[in-house]
Amino acid sequence: MSVVGFDLGFQSCYVAVARAGGIETVANEYSDRCTPSFVSFGPRNRSIGAAAKSQVVTNCKNTVQSFKQFHGRAFSDSYVQSAKSNLVYDLAQMPSGSTGIKVMYMEEERVFSIEQVTGMLLTKLKETAESALKKPVADCVISVPSYFTDAERRSVMDAAQIAGLNCLRLMNETTAVTLAYGIYKQDLPAPEEKPRIVVFVDLGHSGYQVSVCAFNKGKLKILATAFDSELGGKDFDDILVNHFCEEFGKKYKLDVKSKPRALVRLYQECEKLKKLMSANSSDLPLNIECFMNDIDVSSKLNRGQFEEMCAGLLAKVEGPLRSVMEQTKLKKEDIYAVEIVGGASRIPAIKERISKFFGKELSTTLNADEAVARGCALQCAILSPAFKVREFSITDVVPYSISLKWNSAAEEGLSDCEVFPKNHAAPFSKVLTFYRKEPFTLEAYYNSPKELPYPSATIGRFLIQNVVPQASGESAKVKVKVRVNVHGVFSVSSASLVEVLKTAEGEEPMETDQTPKEEEVCVLCVYALGQQYLPRLKSFSSLLFQTTTEDAKQEKKNDQPPQAKKPKVKTKTVELPIENNLDWQLSSEVLNMFVENEGKMIMQDKLEKERNDAKNNVEEYVYDMRDKLHGVLEKFVNEADRDTFSLKLEDTENWLYEDGEDQQKQVYIDKLAELKKMGQPIHERYMEAEERPKAFEDLGRQIQMYMKIIEAYKAKDEQYDHLDELEVTRVDKHVNDAMVWMNSKMNQQNSQDLTLDPVVKVEEIKAKTKEIYSACNPVVSKPKPKVEPPKEEKTENGPVNGQEGTENQPCNPDKAMPAGTEQETAENKLPEMDID
Repeated sequence: MSVVGFDLGFQSCYVAVARAGGIETVANEYSDRCTPSFVSFGPRNRSIGAAAKSQVVTNCKNTVQSFKQFHGRAFSDSYVQSAKSNLVYDLAQMPSGSTGIKVMYMEEERVFSIEQVTGMLLTKLKETAESALKKPVADCVISVPSYFTDAERRSVMDAAQIAGLNCLRLMNETTAVTLAYGIYKQDLPAPEEKPRIVVFVDLGHSGYQVSVCAFNKGKLKILATAFDSELGGKDFDDILVNHFCEEFGKKYKLDVKSKPRALVRLYQECEKLKKLMSANSSDLPLNIECFMNDIDVSSKLNRGQFEEMCAGLLAKVEGPLRSVMEQTKLKKEDIYAVEIVGGASRIPAIKERISKFFGKELSTTLNADEAVARGCALQCAILSPAFKVREFSITDVVPYSISLKWNSAAEEGLSDCEVFPKNHAAPFSKVLTFYRKEPFTLEAYYNSPKELPYPSATIGRFLIQNVVPQASGESAKVKVKVRVNVHGVFSVSSASLVEVLKTAEGEEPMETDQTPKEEEVCVLCVYALGQQYLPRLKSFSSLLFQTTTEDAKQEKKNDQPPQAKKPKVKTKTVELPIENNLDWQLSSEVLNMFVENEGKMIMQDKLEKERNDAKNNVEEYVYDMRDKLHGVLEKFVNEADRDTFSLKLEDTENWLYEDGEDQQKQVYIDKLAELKKMGQPIHERYMEAEERPKAFEDLGRQIQMYMKIIEAYKAKDEQYDHLDELEVTRVDKHVNDAMVWMNSKMNQQNSQDLTLDPVVKVEEIKAKTKEIYSACNPVVSKPKPKVEPPKEEKTENGPVNGQEGTENQPCNPDKAMPAGTEQETAENKLPEMDID
């Protein structure tokens, strides 16, 4: 089972895997652990990651980046419309109304959904993980910003399915950092000690996220979160780009934003400048050659000027920090550490403000870029049965308060109820009880729209179907289970109808003051909402709150008049179907189509790679042989053949850049075979000349060895006097024949011109060496026969040579033991004893 974590970043991605040695961030095919979040579309294939980023200038209109911000958003969204001005590629509206990306692919105009493009990027990350693990990857954990709403999260989940991934959990980025911190930090308190409170600040390219976590011996609990999606690295880049666009407009009369390629180059240079200013406070130059209309542009900027330009952004830094402190009601002295991660966290002005707010030095325990991916991989390892990980439990929170509303005949309009307040523990389930006679709809929504970085507060509508009244005609009891799952997504997970069959005594149930008279009653269990919501719930005449606290039980008892004991009721539970209507949720038909299309594009990419490899092989062979013909191969080809072959190579090179620029794979294979038909014999003559001396040397060494053995045998050497004379004679003949053969071939080869095929090939020499070994070695390596010592004579009449009598020997011959056996046995057993 694969254990993989993907940090699906706004600008770059990281892949971490769990192995026997721990968590490791793996490198891509360019030996870089960072994979750019770029996808480039061409006339024959797609390029993803570093290969796509290299085309951002040359193929700017069809190279997409920063598309993560459009997940789950309508094309008409004001955020999407405002972001269009800073993009060099085109956006378009999908049939569903969501945002799509318009590009030229396979020489035709195509519009891809955001889910498809993210699926392409995940496909690349999946390949990187598979290359590192040497096995297929399916199960994974993927990171998302903490501020992502339901629609955005579902969109990322769809993208994972398109890439063929089984996402075990969508993990908030700050939660992933928290988990990575918890597993590597060794000084966590014991269970009986006071939990340590750590603030995590993640300032990435797409936004600013802050969370407060309590650590207590393997238990990690997120207490509160706050975020600002308008404060990220991209926003600082936009300020720099807008500044230089204005400056170049005045200085060089250039409209930078009218030229996509120029705008891309300016973004690249501004990003470099921003990083340099984080390390230097002096004036830094910005120079771009042939920027627009063959005009070179130049400017300069220092950190002080940059901070003045970004004063509005920097003023937002303290807001989320103050928010989490207010939500948790903590004091600054309660904070154990402030851990900061994210690429944009390197900006000095931001670090200064955060450090000043908490009055302490910032902690950098984790790798600022890779912490999220490592936390995701760790979560995947915890979820995987294939890995044994330290016991860790992590409790996340709901980022926005969620409410339900429904039509209420009793209230003559809409009734609503907050089911998951902000910072409620997640994942979590609650059960609500309704009394209904017919199907009804629940609408889930975020009840604090001002907190949302999203235009619509609606989460979705859920139709509870097949609701019918009881046999008596009264409203049926319907239990509805709502849930915020591990992905942070809200759902109505199940609904059931409770049918009353009959009482235990066969009587009808007694009607009391507590029997519902209205059309519906919503009942929330005490674990779901808690006592603090009682005043609000009592405001609805059709809403009854049930609690298990002693005070509530006494209150209910005092409100009821004396009555007979209610008989037991037999019930039956029937599961009800639920029809989901979720904003921007891909239908199963559309999702399956996208999965199929991704498979086709993967195959097309593979075929194109093979075609390009075949073309590159031809080009490489041309350059390699052209240089060698006037180098190491010069002695092995005559002048006429060299000129003919050189001309052929030159013609092939010209063909590659003209008619051969875009040919089928087989054409390149045939062209390479044609070249090798001329070049291979030359190369083989060179290789033969290189390897032949060693082959002759090995054969000569073998012959000399056997000749020495034969001479020793003839000289009556004791080492070989056991050998058979006839066999040695045969060995002598084999050796002499081999010597004659070797001398003959060497003489012939020395007189042979190097431009001609060799008289004898290396394989023949090696075969001769093997032949003489097989014929001679079994004879000369035959071991000497063993000489057995003379046996002692035994007598039946008594002791011999002064031996003692046998009177003291045991009478039973089966149990007799030679002298000294007991002592030897004891000595042999001693090493086997375990002695401390």
